[in-house]
Amino acid sequence: MPRDHRDHRDTPIIAPKLHHTTFLTLKLDEMVEWYRTVAGLVPVHYAESAAWLTNDEANHRIALIAHPGISRPVNKSTSAGLHHTAFEYPTFEVWLDNYIRLRDRGITPFMCLDHGITMSMYYADPEGNGVEIQFDTFGDWAVSKEWMWAAGEFAENPIGEWFDPEKLVEARAQGLPQSEIHEGARAGKYRPEHPPADVLLPEIY
Repeated sequence: MPRDHRDHRDTPIIAPKLHHTTFLTLKLDEMVEWYRTVAGLVPVHYAESAAWLTNDEANHRIALIAHPGISRPVNKSTSAGLHHTAFEYPTFEVWLDNYIRLRDRGITPFMCLDHGITMSMYYADPEGNGVEIQFDTFGDWAVSKEWMWAAGEFAENPIGEWFDPEKLVEARAQGLPQSEIHEGARAGKYRPEHPPADVLLPEIY
């Protein structure tokens, strides 16, 4: 039977909110420590074979399950499935400060992109799952949502422009404001010497 497009009951009238993501892991302790360091996620419950982590008022935002039946992934970087989860900082300043904090602990992004709506750094956790750390360049979800929906610039280049975070650190140290750095990144001013070939995850295993 053809669907009557006037019937919107296929969409919930009250939409549920995204609450948490669950990962199967062979490296439970390493994953717990990594998410603690990178995104401030701490265990609410930490067992021998699982952990539930949060960095806000929720009981958990990420669950880690270390089941004995789990096997190592094959060709994970090119397999269909989850590419990354994302965490957002409220401002450019704390976002870039966090990059420096992690860099000084030996944790660096495998790619960085200015998407227009966000400036984003992408990391790989110990299992090779992507983790995006971003800030909203408009500082207002309503405005960035409107821009994403309406802007021809985003439609023409939704992936965005590569940037080298060290060049952003240098630009800020020279006194450039966020708006000018963002504009420069969109124009390719801070492109890395050797940009990634694509947006695929690094192969950990």
